[in-house]
Amino acid sequence: MTDPLASDEMIPPRGSGREKTTTSVSGISIWLWRLGLIVGLLLIWEFSAGRLFNEFWSSRPSLIGQRLLALSMSGEIWRHLDATVSEAFLGLLLGAVVGTPIGIALAKYRRAAEIVDPFVMGLYGLPRVALAPMFILWFGISLLAKVMMSFSMVVFVFILNVTEGIRTVDPDMIDLMRTMRAPKSYILRKVTIPSIIPWLLASFRIGIGLSLVGAVVGELIGSNRGLGWYILRAGGQLDTTGVFTGLFVLMLVAMIANQIIFLIERKVLHWRPATK
Repeated sequence: MTDPLASDEMIPPRGSGREKTTTSVSGISIWLWRLGLIVGLLLIWEFSAGRLFNEFWSSRPSLIGQRLLALSMSGEIWRHLDATVSEAFLGLLLGAVVGTPIGIALAKYRRAAEIVDPFVMGLYGLPRVALAPMFILWFGISLLAKVMMSFSMVVFVFILNVTEGIRTVDPDMIDLMRTMRAPKSYILRKVTIPSIIPWLLASFRIGIGLSLVGAVVGELIGSNRGLGWYILRAGGQLDTTGVFTGLFVLMLVAMIANQIIFLIERKVLHWRPATK
């Protein structure tokens, strides 16, 4: 009498628990290295200021921390942070909503893309920072001006990435779906859009920094609040601690936003080896 054969479902995947443990340990190790790098750089900065160079030009991490704590307690930093993040987020979202369909259209209609490509690249090459005064003139110093400034910084990133993403879709997969008489809307949902998701997420990661730049530039030209306005005011008063405090908060916002996109990428693209 022979022993019954175990089914595949009864056999646990080889090394699955070990892989999860290794991944968890690797993640903790990376965060520890990051923390150590930050602490090390801050300590070098702290002890160099006043010894190797005049702290008037660079302030100190301890002074920046004190200023940030004072601004947090008074609530002033939250008012500026809310303004800048709102402007950057709305500009980034608008850039994705407008740029994605344009990119899809340019990838689908190759002849039209060849015609408008020089104009798209010409507009993309324009220094939008130099157009900031025009945005203030057109839209005033309200929220809309900063949103449009952020939008102009990121929309071309979405257009170019989405266009390139669709062009890299496997044509054999498209042909297979067509032989099965799948409608165009079905191919778009099941093949095209999933194929451009990595490109969209990459556009968001690139666009986060650009949208913040657009919002800050708009605030530098004309505003009464926001991190850009706070940095401009501190610079006008030769307050280097205030300048570095505003820059530190902007850097922190960009890091947190990029980490959020990274977590979304791991969740959505869990099937890719690079995201595991």
